[in-house]
Amino acid sequence: MKPVVDEELCIGCALCAEICPAVFEMGDDDLSHVIKPDGCQEAGCCQEAAEECPVDAISLED
Repeated sequence: MKPVVDEELCIGCALCAEICPAVFEMGDDDLSHVIKPDGCQEAGCCQEAAEECPVDAISLED
């Protein structure tokens, strides 16, 4: 699975970066960005980050 952040929906709450810092980080634009698109399996936290996003800005694609 590869995480994708919809920048139109992201509100910059940083919850995903707190839950899964190996895959997500906050950018200079105060929005979440995927820093390791192939890191979900290794990190094991992408699903939780997607589920906890308050605006459903994170999707996981095959």
